[in-house]
Amino acid sequence: MESYRKDTIRLDEGTVEEKRAEIRNYFLQTYELDEKLFDLLEDKKYFYKQPNKLRQPLIFYYGHTATFFMNKLNVSNITTKRINKKFESIFAIGVDEMSWDDLNSENYDWPSFEEVKQYRNEVKSLVLEIIDNIEFTMPIDWESPMWIILMGIEHENIHIETSSVLLRELDIKYLIKDEIFQYCNEFSQKYPQNELVDVKGGDVLLEKDHSNPVFYGWDNEFAFHKAFIKDFKASKYLVSNGEFLEFVKDGGYSKLHYFSEDGLKWLDFKQAKMPVFWLKKDGEYFLREINRIVPLPLNYPVDINVYEAEAFCKYKSEKLGFEVRLPSEDEYYRLNDYVNAQEKVKNNEANIGLNFFNQTPVDKYDFDDFYDVVGNVWQWSITPTYPFDGFKTHPAYDDFTTPTFDDRHALIKGGSFISLGNEILRSARYAFRKHFFQHAGFRYVHSSNDYRTKLNNNVYETDEQISQYCEFHYGDEYFGVKNFPKNSVEILKPYLKDCQTKKAMDLGCSVGRSTFELAKYFDEVLGIDFSANFINVGVKLKKYDSLTFKVATQGELFEEKTVSLKDFDLDEIKDKVTFMQGDACNLKDIYTGYDLIFCSNLIDRLYYPQKFLDDVPNRVNKDGLLVLLSPYTWLEDYTPKENWLGGFLKDNKEVETLDTLKENLKDKFELLETIDVPFVIRETARKHQHTLSQMSIWKKI
Repeated sequence: MESYRKDTIRLDEGTVEEKRAEIRNYFLQTYELDEKLFDLLEDKKYFYKQPNKLRQPLIFYYGHTATFFMNKLNVSNITTKRINKKFESIFAIGVDEMSWDDLNSENYDWPSFEEVKQYRNEVKSLVLEIIDNIEFTMPIDWESPMWIILMGIEHENIHIETSSVLLRELDIKYLIKDEIFQYCNEFSQKYPQNELVDVKGGDVLLEKDHSNPVFYGWDNEFAFHKAFIKDFKASKYLVSNGEFLEFVKDGGYSKLHYFSEDGLKWLDFKQAKMPVFWLKKDGEYFLREINRIVPLPLNYPVDINVYEAEAFCKYKSEKLGFEVRLPSEDEYYRLNDYVNAQEKVKNNEANIGLNFFNQTPVDKYDFDDFYDVVGNVWQWSITPTYPFDGFKTHPAYDDFTTPTFDDRHALIKGGSFISLGNEILRSARYAFRKHFFQHAGFRYVHSSNDYRTKLNNNVYETDEQISQYCEFHYGDEYFGVKNFPKNSVEILKPYLKDCQTKKAMDLGCSVGRSTFELAKYFDEVLGIDFSANFINVGVKLKKYDSLTFKVATQGELFEEKTVSLKDFDLDEIKDKVTFMQGDACNLKDIYTGYDLIFCSNLIDRLYYPQKFLDDVPNRVNKDGLLVLLSPYTWLEDYTPKENWLGGFLKDNKEVETLDTLKENLKDKFELLETIDVPFVIRETARKHQHTLSQMSIWKKI
C-alpha cells in the first residue's frame, strides 16, 4: 500500500529550488490523494448524493478544493487568470452548519463529473506552473507568495479528512468494497480498563511568529499564549467503544440529566440511542468504517460528538464519585508536552497520516504512561475557539477562523488516523460545531484547573438572537416607533445631498436591513459584520425569494415569520449590495474610498473601539460622511473596561462618549448634527426593549 508524507513543509531550511521541488511533490500528493478518496464511490452518479441533509452533495467538495486554489491565487494577485468563473463561484463557499436545519434544500444545477474533473486538471496544471516559476525567498513566511500555495495544500488536507467523514456518513451501498488503503484489523471483544494517571503541572507556551513561522499555520495559531497548569489526572486511554458501551447499556442516552441544554436539542433532533457510526442487528453491535462494516471492536476508540462526550463524563463522574470532564485546550498541551508526544509522531509511532484507513486499538500506540496522545481520533476539548492575544487574519483568508469565535465551536486536538500536514502539529487549532462528527473521540480528566475561557468579544451566541435581529430589521413596528434601520437611513437623507453617493459601507451591518436601505441612495453598498451568521441572513435574502425565521412568543413557544426584499421595495436594488465578514477593529486595507461609512449600534460592542476610531477616518473620502449610532451601552461582556470611550469617571470627572468622539475626530471631521433615534427590540410577545440611540453625523474635512 502507498505511503504518504505526513508532516507539513519546513519553511526555514534549504534553498529556494530545493523548497520549490519539495512543495511541488507535496502539492501533487495532496491533490491526487483527494481524488483517490472519491474513487471509493462505486459510480460517478453518486457524486450527487448528499451524505446528510445538512451538507452539500459530494460533487461540491470535489470541486471546492480546486476552486480554493484559484480564488486565493486571484485575491493575492499571484494570477489574474480565471479557468472557469462559474465553477469558481458555485464551488467557492461551503456550508458550516449554522443550525440543524439551515441548509436550503433547493435544487442546484451541478456540473457533470467529467466537467469538474477537467477543471481540476486545468487547475492542477496552473498551480504546478506557478510553483515552478514563482519568485520567492527563503525562509517562507505568510507574506510570501508561496504561502498561498501552502494555504491551498493545507486546506485540501483538511478536506481530505472532512470528505472521508462525509463518505462514512453516505449509505454504504454507494461505495466500493475494495480496500484501496491499508486497514488495521486488530479487533477484539475485550478492551483495557481505563484509569486516571498523573500529569505533572507546568507552563504551557504557544508562540508562533508571523515573520518566521517554521511551519505553515492558520491565523488562530499565531501570536502568544501562556498558561500555568496545575497537576491533574488524565485517562490513560482514549475512551474505547467498550467503555462507552457501558454508558449505552446503562441507558445513558435516555437519562436526560447527562446532557446539556444544546445537547438535549441535538438528542431530540437525532433521536440517538447510540453513537452514529454504530449499528445494531439481532442484538449484536457493528461499526461503520468508511467503506466497510465490521463487528464492533470494543478495543477501538469511540467516535462521537461533544454532546455525547460531555454526557459520558457526567455518567462516569457518578460512577467514580468525583468529577471528570473533557480536558481544556491547555490541559491537552500540557499532556502533549509531558510525554513529549511530538517526538513519537516524528518517529511515526502513532496512528496518524494514513498509516491505516481506520482506527486502531486504544492500547496500540503508547506515549510513556498514556496512549494515543496524538492520533487515532481527534480529541474533543471543553474549550471553545478563541483568539490568542495579537490575533490577526491573513488578508487572503480572513474568515478562516473568525466565524468560529461564537462559543459554539469546540477545539479538537491531536489529529486522527487520516490527519496530514498542519493537522498533526502541536500548534494546530481546529474547531468544529459541537454536533459535528469528525473522526473524533475523547479522553477525560480529573482536574482542579480553571477551564473556563473568557467569552469571545463581539459574539452573537445563539440562533435565537439572530431571529431576534431578523425581527428587529425586517419585522413589525411596535408602540408607534419606526423601524430603526430604515428610519436611521431616512433621517440621514438630507445630509446626502452635499456629498458623493458612489460607495457606502455599512459597518456592523448585522442582518443587513440598513445595507439594503442605503442602496436606494448609493451606487454600491458593502455590508460588513464580524458574524458570518448574521451576514448569512443578508446573503440569503439576496439569493432566495424569501427567508423564514422564528420569533419567541412565550417560554418555548414561537411563531414563524417569512420576509422578502420585495416586501420592502428592496428587491430592485439588491444587486448593488455585497456582504463580507470583517472585524471593525482590523479591516482589510482594500476597504477604502467611501462616501459614507455608516455604523449602527456598533461602537459600544467593539473589543477595541479606539483602534476603530484611529483607522476609520482614513477610509472616508473628503466631504464624505461618517455616521455613528449608539446608545453607549458599555458592557464588559463586549468591551474591556479599560477600552471604554465613555460612561466612567476619570480624575473625578464624568467622561461621556460623545466628548471622546469629538476629541478623537476633531482634526479630520466636522460634527454636523446629533439626533436621538429611538428603537424597540422585541424579546417575546409581551417583552420589548425601548432604547434611544444617538446618531452623530460627521463630515470629512
